[in-house]
Amino acid sequence: MSFNVVLPRACRRLGALLALFLLAGCASKEITTAPTPNMAGISMERALILSHAQQAIGTPYRFGGNTPKGLDCSGLVEMTYRAAGFKVPRTADQQYRALPGTPQPRPGDLLFFGSGAKATHVGIYRGNRQMIHAPGSGRQVVSVPLDIDYWESRYLGAASLAP
Repeated sequence: MSFNVVLPRACRRLGALLALFLLAGCASKEITTAPTPNMAGISMERALILSHAQQAIGTPYRFGGNTPKGLDCSGLVEMTYRAAGFKVPRTADQQYRALPGTPQPRPGDLLFFGSGAKATHVGIYRGNRQMIHAPGSGRQVVSVPLDIDYWESRYLGAASLAP
């Protein structure tokens, strides 16, 4: 096989693959966040949510957990929001369906991720394009950047309860 035959075929494949990635990127929502205010400029409720979420960093993951002994993603939300005086549904999908959406999350708001229309994961927006979440079995609650393809491709939307 000559080099002249292989190169065009490889280029066509590479072009098709690139087009597929571009189209896949168009299908997901962009995570558009509001500018992060000075923390002195946020409500007391948001400050409480963020304080309790930050205190949870390092807590071990536990499926169904919603206490400082162990947390899953929606349990982290339930615990931190309860501490700020808000009652939220238990699972990520129930939270996604029941809570009022917002186009630009602010610190303390919820970020939902999943596939199709079902939310399978939730985190708390920390500000500065960071999220606090309980990532899964064998891990601990952490803060992560949102500027990662994994989050961008699974983003469903945000919800806001706190003033």
